[in-house]
Amino acid sequence: MSAQTPQHVRPTQANPAPTERRRLPFVVHLLALGTFLMVTTEFVVAGVLPEISDDLGISLSRAGLLITIFAVGMIIGAPTMAMLTRRLSKRLTLVLALLVFVAGHVIVALGSNLAVLLVARFVTALATGAFWAVAAVVAARIAGPGSGSRALGVVSAGGALATVIGVPLGAFVAQSVGWRGTFWSIAALAVVATVLIARFVPHDTGHAEATTLRAELAGLRSGRLWLTLAACAATNAGVLSAYTYISPILTDHAGVTSNLVPVVLVCFGVGSLAGTLLAGRLGDEHPHLVTVITPVVTVVLLLLIAVITDIPWATTLLVVLLGLFGLSANGVLIHLAVRAAGAAATLGSSLTVSAFNIGTAVGTGIAGAALDTSLGVTGPVLVGIIFAAVTVVPVTALAVLSRPTVTDGAVAV
Repeated sequence: MSAQTPQHVRPTQANPAPTERRRLPFVVHLLALGTFLMVTTEFVVAGVLPEISDDLGISLSRAGLLITIFAVGMIIGAPTMAMLTRRLSKRLTLVLALLVFVAGHVIVALGSNLAVLLVARFVTALATGAFWAVAAVVAARIAGPGSGSRALGVVSAGGALATVIGVPLGAFVAQSVGWRGTFWSIAALAVVATVLIARFVPHDTGHAEATTLRAELAGLRSGRLWLTLAACAATNAGVLSAYTYISPILTDHAGVTSNLVPVVLVCFGVGSLAGTLLAGRLGDEHPHLVTVITPVVTVVLLLLIAVITDIPWATTLLVVLLGLFGLSANGVLIHLAVRAAGAAATLGSSLTVSAFNIGTAVGTGIAGAALDTSLGVTGPVLVGIIFAAVTVVPVTALAVLSRPTVTDGAVAV
């Protein structure tokens, strides 16, 4: 027990032992590079969809299946691959996932048959889910118990950075050398990431899991884990319901000129990056404060977006603030899931990947249906408000469950 920790206080999930803040290890930033590539490849297809459609001679809707199949692969693949690779070392799992990721992109870059491309995207999604789940566990372990949320904030920020730089650059490359060049570029960067991760992820975080399958599954009995997963799904559903249709919301609802929409989207991405890093820094000491405040503020911001019309600068400011708050607690939620899962840390982490993607699929699906009603572009915003409000329920329950209780002069949970 630390000399700075009072003898009558037992460190718990709510009361981690105080530790001195230190610089995060280099490996955490390498893992952020990995998540940057993963999120870039997940969303870059949307930016090059017309080019793929024209090149393959298929409709936009059929080309869009490349996005759908990737989401399905992430939902199914993350927990499945976590179970299949649980006895492999963490470093080997990361390297294998990246090698499959590279191969998937090479096949897409060379392919001309939609069926082949769909299979390649599905397998790439499986590898993406495996990488993301293991990267979260490795980052938290390397950073130490007092810096886990900050480390996962940095890893998650890699994904946020993809929306600011990765996806626009992918579209630019496609316009310059064709959409296949985008996939060749991602594959090349993934090769670099593979070499660096194989070199720098230390052996002591790559030991084989000693737990049995029964012990892994026992970790799924944690009520806190399922509350966290519910929060993950509702968070993504709330923010992405509105963000997916942000372009018509800005132009048709708020009167923002179409040529300024890309600028607003970049500002949203910058806000998301800053918010994720800030939430990660605050999350180690005040995790539940972060996870409760962010959906509450998100509800307020979405309400204001729905109410305010014909004031472009006001809606633009609200969208930037939505980026700052909306998904900023995701890294903290992942860290809470890893801790709640106990011996099943990797499986718990993988389930957050599935939960985020389920939330995205459900939220955007309902928002799309609402867009076709009499509500028009206000429909997706109202759907986002409902899901963001729902998020408050599980995160508040987590905060209450994690409050320390005093028993015989000792602090316990």
